[in-house]
Amino acid sequence: MRRLPMLVAAALLVASPLAPAFAVDAPAQKVDPLYTYKTKRLDRAGIDALLAKPEKLLIIDVRRPDEITATGGFPVYLSVQTDDVEKRLALIPKDRAIVTVSIHAHRAGKVGDLLTSHGFKVAGAIGVKDYEDEGGTVTKIAPPPPKAADAANH
Repeated sequence: MRRLPMLVAAALLVASPLAPAFAVDAPAQKVDPLYTYKTKRLDRAGIDALLAKPEKLLIIDVRRPDEITATGGFPVYLSVQTDDVEKRLALIPKDRAIVTVSIHAHRAGKVGDLLTSHGFKVAGAIGVKDYEDEGGTVTKIAPPPPKAADAANH
């Protein structure tokens, strides 16, 4: 019977704020050693802060259309696949901060570095899956329905 009070006391000590040795730290931000780009990798708070001022922001989504429809994305964006960005530089405005988007930010980081080398103001790169994993909500994007003429030809 003497063991019961000792167990209760030990349990109270562990649960007590006076027991820092048992404290649990907040989870650290996810580190990805494969992300080697100069472009800052944004987290949910970073992108949400930028989205709060949409008039100063341009989102460039570098994923394929099938990836965008499968995963979703941000509500307004310019869609340019990674291999086409350099050919489309003249179409990208230089008066806004740019966020590049891919699934886990790797292609976005690569494109962010490319855009920076051409004088664009790149605020960062983000992956939509990472954004969702941090509790963010992406917009599900459905492909447009086929036009009547297209449907008749198939």
